[in-house]
Amino acid sequence: MFAVVALSVVCCGAPPGPSSTAPAAPSGASVNPARIDRVRGELPDGYEAVDAAGRISPVAFWGLGEPWTADPPQCGALADPIVDGDSARGWSGSGPGGTVHAAAANGRPLDPALLAECGQWTVSAGRTSGRVTFVPAPTIDGAPTVAMATTTTTIVEGGTEIHWHADTITSYLGDYVAFVTVVTDPGSPNPQLGQEFAATLMVKTVSALRG
Repeated sequence: MFAVVALSVVCCGAPPGPSSTAPAAPSGASVNPARIDRVRGELPDGYEAVDAAGRISPVAFWGLGEPWTADPPQCGALADPIVDGDSARGWSGSGPGGTVHAAAANGRPLDPALLAECGQWTVSAGRTSGRVTFVPAPTIDGAPTVAMATTTTTIVEGGTEIHWHADTITSYLGDYVAFVTVVTDPGSPNPQLGQEFAATLMVKTVSALRG
């Protein structure tokens, strides 16, 4: 359902930066990606969760296929911060309010320069193109955290456009990275999950990963 989509800005003007400026947790901290399963119970009633399969990264959960490109190129690190795909653990849950993805893996640390360079950036894959922007992120002790709000647009045959919205929050935990993405359909008649739910789940996810 999310195959080959891209990102567009959900607001205009100068984007807010990440709200967390706490130092990164030390690499020796007790972070275990397998503990990601502990937060499955935070899904709303009526949701079903399964182990994440295939590519596990924010850009994959956004729905972009390979190959995809970012402009400027360095901002792509925010969309795919994993350095060891074999270490990734995660799950996906779907329900009337959207699809929730949560995952953790060995990852690269946050490059502070990206906070200044990637407030707004573009991404494209195939028939899709768009933009992504920073939004305020939850503050998590010892974990620099970045939040990105997006809408996605795919142009299919006949010129029809398919739109999705995604709220992604990423926390950098020393040698590990964790992220939550909530994908919703703007045209759905059902109440949608969103940034507030993603932020709350991210805080609980970091707590679970640290044991």
